[in-house]
Formats: sequence, structure tokens, C-alpha cells
Amino acid sequence: MQWDQIDYKKFKKQLEEDAIVELVLPDNGFLHIEEKLSFILIYRKKANDEGTGRLVKTIGSYLLMGGDDLSEYSKLLRILINFFTKKYNSYLLFEIYSGPPQSTTFVIKGPAHKLPATLQVLKEKLQNIPYGFLVKPIDVVIEQTKKRHAEEESPIIDIKNAKISAGLLLALEVPPIYRDEDGNIYPVFFQTFRNDFAKAIQKTLFEYLRVQTTSGIASYQALGKSQIQEEVLKMDRQLTEIQNTYQFLMQVAPVNLEQIKKNFFQSNFKKLSKYHYRLLTADPDLLKRKLFNLQIEKIDDPALFYIFKEKREELDQQISMLGERGTKNFFYNSIRIYKGVNKDLLTEATAILKNIPEKNEEDKDALNAREFATLAMEEFEEYRQRGSFFKSRIHLREDLNILMVSRGELYIPTTLRVPHKEAKALIQHEVGTHALTYYNGKEQPLTQLAIGLADYETLQEGISVLSEYFSGGLTGNRLRMLAGRVVAGNELLKDSNFHEVFFKLYTEFDFSKERAFNITARVFQGGGFLKDVIYLRGLLQVVNYLREGGELEPLLAGKFAIKHLDVVKDLTTRDILIKPKLLPRYMQWESFQEKLNNIREGLPLFKMISS
Repeated sequence: MQWDQIDYKKFKKQLEEDAIVELVLPDNGFLHIEEKLSFILIYRKKANDEGTGRLVKTIGSYLLMGGDDLSEYSKLLRILINFFTKKYNSYLLFEIYSGPPQSTTFVIKGPAHKLPATLQVLKEKLQNIPYGFLVKPIDVVIEQTKKRHAEEESPIIDIKNAKISAGLLLALEVPPIYRDEDGNIYPVFFQTFRNDFAKAIQKTLFEYLRVQTTSGIASYQALGKSQIQEEVLKMDRQLTEIQNTYQFLMQVAPVNLEQIKKNFFQSNFKKLSKYHYRLLTADPDLLKRKLFNLQIEKIDDPALFYIFKEKREELDQQISMLGERGTKNFFYNSIRIYKGVNKDLLTEATAILKNIPEKNEEDKDALNAREFATLAMEEFEEYRQRGSFFKSRIHLREDLNILMVSRGELYIPTTLRVPHKEAKALIQHEVGTHALTYYNGKEQPLTQLAIGLADYETLQEGISVLSEYFSGGLTGNRLRMLAGRVVAGNELLKDSNFHEVFFKLYTEFDFSKERAFNITARVFQGGGFLKDVIYLRGLLQVVNYLREGGELEPLLAGKFAIKHLDVVKDLTTRDILIKPKLLPRYMQWESFQEKLNNIREGLPLFKMISS
């Protein structure tokens, strides 16, 4: 690419017509522009300056200068100044460069008298960046100077000419604390520094846009890129392909649980047969090789880097667990993924078990697997009418012992029996939450919103159990079972064996022998599995969220954790993610708002159960 090959007339037309404009420039230069972003971050490429250019690429409008033909770059910038100032009254050129190798000071160079609030925000945010291994905090100084560039450089554009068109120039010297004395990046520290730096710059630019322009940007989060790079989308697909090579819950669930239960009861609770598992559908070592071949560290968008890195770590732990079924290491990785049982969660579980008695249910009132499948199919049809992309199917399986949704499809064990009054609630749990959020996630540009971001299951199960309350089917026995799972998980963490956990539930907390066995068997599968503690934890989490004024709808845009709400909001503000296309049917029922208000007014869990 040469300068004489650039069609400036076409470039101006693109600015008028396109939301995003990109331009490849000579000497590996590059320009990325997004509408409403009345600013541009500028970086001049230079040798031995690892990392600095990547700081600029975290924002939605930037210029990477590949050569020193300042006249051509000046021409390009004048076009941008004229275009954006006519549209939004002002345009900021913000150059970023690295300081001396030993520097620990940010130097802000700009018109302090014209941008006092903007520069003060920049100073304050930069001062709050963690300084890691440094002995003393990072310093920040503001220089009132007309030199809005590095001392050894020449200005890209004349400051007076910029002023005439209402263009403002600002520069920031960044202390290169993210490199060692040989110029090599500290990779882990750089990731943290880059993320904090990006947020500081975004908040500064938002203050400038709010005060100086008419762009109407509503949040600093809208200043990131509104387009995902193809390389990132490819990594997203590869992560999903890796996870789709196995069905985790199926691979860790025993195939002979009914026989184990039969032997256990016939032997008067003495004989415990060995768990048998399905053959692995993939080689864990090969999966890990594929997983760590993904160059996630090269993702420059802080929000996307965060969720990709987390997901890779979770998949690494899951894949390890597949190869460790039946061993203690499976249990240790289970702790890493699902965490332990804290005091508050155990107290809540114990209180539920002591205050809600177990009820004997008439088995004759229960639906069998095929009857339940018929109800589920009716629910499927309701969603298909509202969205043709909802294509869930039902699988009746003899080799399953749990009701579950995997990749948006419902798996029903042929031995299933569900009390009639709980069936409607379970439909909302499995279809109205798990299947619905899968298909909402599939409508997102990131496939991970369908398979689930790291630690998504806690929030998913919390919403699912809450849906049982909204549908009027959260029974005392159901809530007791969730509490019993927490108690069982806590006993597992105390190194109790199968019989000790079973008898604690059966004798101390008055569970029926069937319920006590089912809870215990699930927590011991694989070698010790703590997933079941997240149901009650998730319910408490989402109830607290709603009590604090949170809305339910944003939680249904895909599968993610409560900790991802800010990231999801960030990506939605940037039009990368979309709002959920389908909402659960219970949100349309007359009772929904009243029940939601009851939660917000502090309704305790034990009063959420139906009679």
C-alpha cells in the first residue's frame, strides 16, 4: 500500500455512510473509525516499543502510524477533524507514546485551561491504576504545553490549524512499567495494566464527549469497538468446538445408578456397588493441546479477553476432570470449578431443612417420562411460534438418571416420575430457562453465550429454581432437596463417606430413603462432584440481585455468571451483544409482577414454596 493508492474521496464517502470505517495505510499503518466517536487515539510505531500500540487498540477509534510521512497523516487527520467537528462540534486527537525505560510517571500534555474537567478525570483515573511490583505508586503530572507529542518527534498536525476547525490535541506519555529492562513484556501484568488503562482512557474520553461534543454517547462503555475481529470470532468458535466434543454432565454421570440403588436398598443400606461411566468421547490430552493453541493473549479488547481467558481456564479444569473420573483429583478440580460451601450458604440450607418438613407424596399422582415429554413438547411449540430459531428436541434415555438440558435439547430418563404439581415448574426450569437461554445465546455473535461463559451454571440454576417459584410449583420437598445437596456437599468437603452422608440426610434431616440416596449418589459421582451446591447458592444470588433492584430480563440474553453483568452490559452498549429475543412464558402471567414484588420486599425463601 502506497499513499498515492488511497482514494480520499472514497474515504470521505465512507465516513458519511458507514458506521465503521477501516483503512490500511503504508508501512503497516492502520486506521479504525466508528461513528459517534468524536476522537481518535494515535500511536506512532517505533522499534523496541513492545505493548504500547496495543494500549491504543483497546478503544473504538484509533490510528496506528506505520511511517513518518507526516504530511499525509496530517491530511488524513484534517479530513477527520472537518467531518467530526461539523457533526459533533469538536474532535479530539489523543496521541499516546511510551516514556523513558525507567519512568514511573504518566505525563499529560494538553490545554488544561480548555479541558480542565477532562484532564482532571484522566489524572485521577491514571492515579488509581494498580502499580503492581513497583516500590512507589505511579505518579501523574499535567504539563500545560503546546508540544502535544514526544520530545523527539515532530507534530503530526499544526496545533493552530487544528484549532481553526475546533480540533483539540492531547498527548499522554505512558511509563513503560509493563516491560523489563530488556524491553520484554511482563505478560500477566501487561494484561491487567492494559485493562485498567483502557478503562481510565474510556472514562476520560467520555467526560470530553459529554462536555465538548453533541455525540450523545450515554456511557463510557460505548467507547470500545462495536465490531469483533474475525480472529476473535474464530477463537470463539474453536472454544465452542472443543466443549462440544464432550457432554460434561453425561460423561460424569454413572450409567448404572438404578442398579446401585437397588443393591443398596436390598442390602439394608450396606452394599455400595462401583460406579460405571460412559466411555470418553474425546482424548483429554488432545483437547488440551487444542485449547492452549488458542492465542487468547493476543485479544486486545479487555472485555473479550477477560471472558475468553476465564472460559479457557474452566475448560482446562473440566477436561482434567474427564480424565480423572473416579479419583480424588476429580473432586479437587470440582472444588476449583464450583467452589466450597461457605458458612452463610450452609446456615441457609440447615434452616430450610429444620423449618420445612418432608411431605410424603402419592406416587400415583406422578407423571411418567412420556407424559412429562408431552408437556415439554407443548412448551416447545409455544416458543417455536415466537421464534423459529428455537429448535429444541426431546430425548428419552434409558442410560440417564437425571433430567437435563444439553446444548438446548431436553434429555429425560425413562425412569423419571414427577409429581403432577411439580411438573409445570420443572418445565419452566428446564425449557423456560436452560433451553431458552441456549437459543437466546445462539442468536448472539459469540457462540459462548449459548454454551455458557465460565461459572455460568450458578446463575442459570438460580434463575431456573426461581422460575419454579414464578410458576407456582416450588414445593417444600423441592427446596429441601436443594438444601440437602448443600449439606451433602459440605459433608463431602469434610471427607465423609457415602454411608455417612446418606445417614445424615436420612436420619438427621428426615429425608425419605429415595431422596437421601439420590442426593448422596449425585454428590459422589465422578469421585466427588460439588455442582449440586450451586442450586441454592444461585437462588440466593439471583434473589439478592432482584432485591437490590436488578431486572430479570438482562439475565436471559444467554448463559453467563452474575459477575459478567458489567461485561454483558459493556458489550450490549457497544451493539456487540443483543437483548434476549425470547422471554419465559411465566413473565407474561398475571401473577409474575406480584411475585417479583414480594421478592423485592424481602420474601424469605421458605415462604416461596407452594402449598
